[in-house]
Parts: sequence; C-alpha cells; structure tokens
Amino acid sequence: MNSASSPYRVIAVCTGNICRSPMAELMLAEALKREGLDGLVAVDSAGTTGYEAGRPIDPRAARRLGATQLAADKHIAREWEYAWFHERDLILALDIDHYAWLSQGAPDQESRNKIRMLRSFDPRLADKDLLDQGIEDPWYGGQSDFDAVWHQVHGALPGLLDYLKEAILKNTHLRHAARLRAG
Repeated sequence: MNSASSPYRVIAVCTGNICRSPMAELMLAEALKREGLDGLVAVDSAGTTGYEAGRPIDPRAARRLGATQLAADKHIAREWEYAWFHERDLILALDIDHYAWLSQGAPDQESRNKIRMLRSFDPRLADKDLLDQGIEDPWYGGQSDFDAVWHQVHGALPGLLDYLKEAILKNTHLRHAARLRAG
C-alpha cells in the first residue's frame, strides 16, 4: 500500500505481457504525464504466464504506439508476481480470462477488490457485463487488431484518469489524517 512518499501503483495484466498490457501501461503513463500526475501514479504491466518473459513488446504493438510518439523499446515482458496483490493499488485485467485468473489467485477480498477490467472505465461499457469489457488478444491477427486495442484502451483512459485523481485525493487525505492523529 501507499506510504506518504510512495505513488499510487497501477498494473495492467494480460497473457504474455507483449501486446495489450504494455500498450495499456505506456498509454496510461503518457496520459498521466500529460495530466501532471506521473509522479503521483506509477504504472507497470505483467503477464499471467511466463511464455514471453524476457522478450520485447510485439513489433505490431510498438508500431501502433510509435504512431502516437510512444516509445516501447524499453519494455521487457515479465510474469505476474504474487506479492503484487499487496503491492499494487489497482490491478487492470485486459480480458475476462485475466480477470478470472487474478480473482482466483487473489489471497483475500482486499486484493480481489483491487481487480478491475480496464474497459470498465470506458463510460460506454461501464454498465456492461465483464465479458463485454474485454480486449481480444491481437497477437493472432494483423496490424488492424493492434489498432483496435489502441482505440479500446484510449476509450478507457478518461474514466481511468478520473478514477486515479479521486484515489490520489483520497489517499492524500488519509495520509494527512494519519499524520494529524500521530501528532
């Protein structure tokens, strides 16, 4: 959890951490930077499997991100670590399989409460079933599938930014109240 000096921690999770989750990570990081929140929120990503661990982002994902001036050349895929259930404040699942995998693996209700579908922050999908909020794996498709992922993530960013702004304010208030109680 957060201390007075640590940022709010967000992680995006997909299967191999070479397509969807790094796209979400980099797009959210850039949106936070534009909003002046990059020092208050830390974003990373991981995969539910280790199949792609150590590999760079898929070239098609990098190409799509590059079209909006987002560099993906430093991304290295990695597998989810159990400790992150406690170390992250918000866990973004990219599809229903990731959501189910994370929910089943969560050690407690507090951890399960941190798990959200990324597209649940898209106002057009917020009231939809979790199945309708998923982002299909573009790995099996072509460049247009990566374009679709970009648009789906992009649609969720305004709502996600609003959520993060509220979370930051709430955490700041709680830390301030704790300092006052501590005297």
